[in-house]
Amino acid sequence: MAESKRTGTYSQRFSEGETGLFQAPDSKVYERSNTMSGKTVNSAILLLVIGNAMAIASDVFIKLLEPGTPIFQFAFLRCILTLVFLLPLLGQLNRRHLFAGLGVHTVRAHIHLAGILCMVIALGNLPLATANAVFYAAPILVMVLSVIIFREQLTPLSVFAVFSGFAGIVVILRPVEFNWAAIAALASAFALAINAVMVRQLPKQQSTVHKLFLNYLLILPAAGALAWWEGAAWNAGILISALGSALFILGYNITVLLAYRQVDANQVTSAEYTGLIWAVAIGWIWFGEVPDLWFLAGSLMIVVPLILIGLRHRRRSPARGFNPDTRRAKKEERKAGFSDGNHRLAHECRE
Repeated sequence: MAESKRTGTYSQRFSEGETGLFQAPDSKVYERSNTMSGKTVNSAILLLVIGNAMAIASDVFIKLLEPGTPIFQFAFLRCILTLVFLLPLLGQLNRRHLFAGLGVHTVRAHIHLAGILCMVIALGNLPLATANAVFYAAPILVMVLSVIIFREQLTPLSVFAVFSGFAGIVVILRPVEFNWAAIAALASAFALAINAVMVRQLPKQQSTVHKLFLNYLLILPAAGALAWWEGAAWNAGILISALGSALFILGYNITVLLAYRQVDANQVTSAEYTGLIWAVAIGWIWFGEVPDLWFLAGSLMIVVPLILIGLRHRRRSPARGFNPDTRRAKKEERKAGFSDGNHRLAHECRE
């Protein structure tokens, strides 16, 4: 999955902290009329379905790279092109806090770069659906990291999701078939999870566009140095793949951000996993990659518990339009941790 994947899904499952697409949302954004709530949820689901299709399209551009393609050069070009696409939005940067949280941004950016490189290796050597299924382990890793780093407590359902998810990864990859591509897919999921957890440390006054811009800007020196060290001749084919991948993953980010500005994550988060359906369909039709029973069983072991967690939160949380005490609801939302199944942030790393 392209970053972010997914994490996921991340994830990105997608606002970074409390910020919206361009600026921190006003409380009025959360006050929806009862008559519009159903329509809003349906629109958000449609946005997520389209967004996840765009994320898989980004993966396809990577998978179409020729064997032996210089991956450092690809990562460098992709970062440059993403920055170019973000240029029209420079006016949305908070210039008073332009480099606030620079240390966290820098660490997060370089973890992101490592995730991109691992993702390219995984997509180049694994079936499209298999790689994406492993990327969807990122939300599970987020839960584990939340226990280690933030001392959060896992709910029984979250514990089940963790063990089921890791078992699902083993079923999909099967230890006898473990190779560098499988390890790269797991490393990419781990990078997504770390970046998702680090969202908490980012300045709240910076918009998501601001964070995306700093992320790619800070990647450039290391990516450029690696591309120079690689010493490969410039390739127009790589430029086209980098352009397509950057464009579609940015489209994914925007559609998912718009979706989560309309509704609470727990109302529509299961729609994030339509990305796996897109991956299976495109892999089967385009690349002739027919999923086997091992893949189907393992994917269900990863995804189903996460969907159950989302449904559980949906039952517990009132819809925005029906909540008479918006401030109290938002306060409770901020208290929600990663370990209770709030895996939406795991997909924020699909940047």
